[in-house]
Amino acid sequence: MQAVTYRGLKFYQFQALARLGLRHAVFTRQGGHSSGPYQGLNLSFEVGDAPENVQRNRRLIKETLGVSVLLSAKQIHGKRAFILKKPLSEDLEVSGYDILITDQPGVGVLVKQADCQAIVLFDPSRRVLALVHAGWRGLVAGVVEEALCLLRKEFNSRPEDLWAAISPSLGPCCAEFRDYQKIFPPEFWPFRVQGNYFDLPAITRDKLLQGGLQKEKIFISGICTKCQPEFFSYRREKRTGRFGTLAAL
Repeated sequence: MQAVTYRGLKFYQFQALARLGLRHAVFTRQGGHSSGPYQGLNLSFEVGDAPENVQRNRRLIKETLGVSVLLSAKQIHGKRAFILKKPLSEDLEVSGYDILITDQPGVGVLVKQADCQAIVLFDPSRRVLALVHAGWRGLVAGVVEEALCLLRKEFNSRPEDLWAAISPSLGPCCAEFRDYQKIFPPEFWPFRVQGNYFDLPAITRDKLLQGGLQKEKIFISGICTKCQPEFFSYRREKRTGRFGTLAAL
C-alpha cells in the first residue's frame, strides 16, 4: 500500500488496483470535521457524532475520490448483499447489509470500519466492484463466500479474473479471542498465531484462495488498526468513530 495526502486527508491505496484503473482509498481518521471521541474523519452516522459533521466528512471523501454519489450500508456483521445495477442520483445508505456490489461507474461504494476488514473485490474484465465488510462474525457467517458466489451468479465473474485487497484491520498482534473454541469453527483454529490470538486477514486470504482467486492477485495491507492511532479502533477506544474504505469504477 502507498500512503497519500490530499487536501489534508491521509489515505492509502493499493498500487496494483490503482494500476488497473480502480479508484479507491482507505481513509485514516486524519482530517475531517468531527470532534471528541470521533475526532477527525468519522464517516458513520450511527456512533453518536453530529450528523452535520458526518455529512461534511462524506463530502470530503467524495471530492477526494472524484465521485458524486455514495452507496453505503448500516452494517450488521452478516452476509446479506445489496446489488446496485442502475444509476444512482443521490447518496444511498441501505440497512442490514455487509456486501455492496455494483457495475455502475462513478458510484462510490463505502464500507465503514473500526477494526473490521474491508475487502475490495474487483473484476476488470466484467467491470464490476464489490466491497465486503468482514469482522470475525462475518467471516464465521460466510460473508466472503457469499460475495464471490454473487459475483459469479449476477455478473458472470470468474474467480481467476478477480483482484482482491484487504484493508487495514485488527491484526494478529491484537486479535485476541479467549473463547475461540466456542465462536470459531475448527477450520479457523490453524490460524491461531500465539495463545488466543488469530490472524483474521489470513483467514480471509484462505477463503479467497479456496474460492478460486489467484494468490498473486490478493493483497493484504498488513496494518493493525488497534496499533495505529491514525485509524479509529473499537478495541482500543470503545467509543469512537469509523474510518472508511471507498472504491468506484
